Amino acid sequence: MSSGLFKAPMSRRALLRAGAASAAVAGVGGLASACSSDSGSSSGSKVLNVAVFADQATANKLNKAAATFEAAHPGVKVKFNGTTGTDWNDFFSKLLTQIAGGNAPDITSVATEGLQLFAAKGLAQPLDDYVKRDAAELKSYFADVHPALVEAMMYQGHLYELPTDFNAGNMFYSTSLLEDVGVGRPADDWTRDDFYDIAKKVSAKGGNTVGYDWVVRLWGSWTSWMYANGGNLLTEGKWEGGDWLWNTFYPNDPAAAGRKGGWRWGDPTANSAPVVESLDYMIQLQKEGVAPKPDVGGGTTLQGLFAGNKIGMSIGGGFWAGGLHNAGMADGSFDVQYFPKWRSQRHLFGSGGFGILKKSPNKDLAWEFLKTLLSAKNLSLLAPGNVTTPARKSMMTAEKYAPTGPKHWQVFYDTLTKFPETAPIPAPPYYQAMAIALNKRTTEAMSNGKAKAALDGLQSDLETAAKTG
Repeated sequence: MSSGLFKAPMSRRALLRAGAASAAVAGVGGLASACSSDSGSSSGSKVLNVAVFADQATANKLNKAAATFEAAHPGVKVKFNGTTGTDWNDFFSKLLTQIAGGNAPDITSVATEGLQLFAAKGLAQPLDDYVKRDAAELKSYFADVHPALVEAMMYQGHLYELPTDFNAGNMFYSTSLLEDVGVGRPADDWTRDDFYDIAKKVSAKGGNTVGYDWVVRLWGSWTSWMYANGGNLLTEGKWEGGDWLWNTFYPNDPAAAGRKGGWRWGDPTANSAPVVESLDYMIQLQKEGVAPKPDVGGGTTLQGLFAGNKIGMSIGGGFWAGGLHNAGMADGSFDVQYFPKWRSQRHLFGSGGFGILKKSPNKDLAWEFLKTLLSAKNLSLLAPGNVTTPARKSMMTAEKYAPTGPKHWQVFYDTLTKFPETAPIPAPPYYQAMAIALNKRTTEAMSNGKAKAALDGLQSDLETAAKTG
């Protein structure tokens, strides 16, 4: 979570997906019928179709975010069309099938996981010319958004989305479970050893209570430990370009120094020493009974267990604030802290936004609509109840988090400024193959306890995917 704006409140970041049980109901067929690019009807009206990662009931609620746009454009109707899956790769597979079948929407929600996939396939419309033309109108938006989030929406020097939200991999903890074992709030600069001591104490309580739990996926999994340990699944680089954007909108911002034209994911490094050591650490925690065997997929189950006071700590982003509140946790019963330091205190994040598809016959109109979604009011309508972290920092207020908590809500956005090395999850154009391989090899390692062998396999998987993807 990675990161995005749509799904049920208890799923991963920013309402990004609905549960697997809904997939059989919503499925591909629903998206096929809903996402036709038909630009009008017999009455002469025009429809902008927006594909989102959500069940249709959730998608229908998003229509209110289009009210001001529709009022300003008589005869235009915006329709949000939902589809579901267990994670982003499911959504992308279904959407790609619809596009290939001639049923492309005008706009689609795409998180970090799929941005390079859609851009590399030539499906997404670069926004550079639109942004340059409307630079004066957009300056207040960019001034409110951290440049790391913008760079994550770029590929090969071009900007493909304007970020609406994001989630960094922070650490949530149960205040009552920590208090029960005599532990207060961890320090901002706490370490992996501090984390381990706390997790051991909580696990010692027994009664099916564990000190730590996690899920198998790319965002907010053992990969958070990998980032803190100085590793990555792929070689990191940057595409050239983007100077026009940084010079226009961030000319005096130190946080924009070194930003270029998007992340360039190079050769796989899945079996490098820091990566192997990170997965080995998860195996150690499991063997010691500090963490159970993880499930594959989103964090809904984890949030339920956490709310039931069965988990001391777990990785979560801003979306956990709304998720835990919706699960019945009272303000004050949970809190959040930065991810602990290992060799570094680097965090990963995933961001979300909307892209315009090249096949849309309504690209100019779609752009006008996307601009309206960037207002604080509409971003709140798209993701009510603290189910993501807004890209606009001005939206991060005590009033916003008063209904849900946590007490230290500033952690969500301050991760970007306090740890400038924080970076997006690795998501190359062959993300789908990478996600499937990661889940398979991680499950393999957690079952047989052999991290190096599993990651040797993952290295081979990624090398093949990079050549064929």
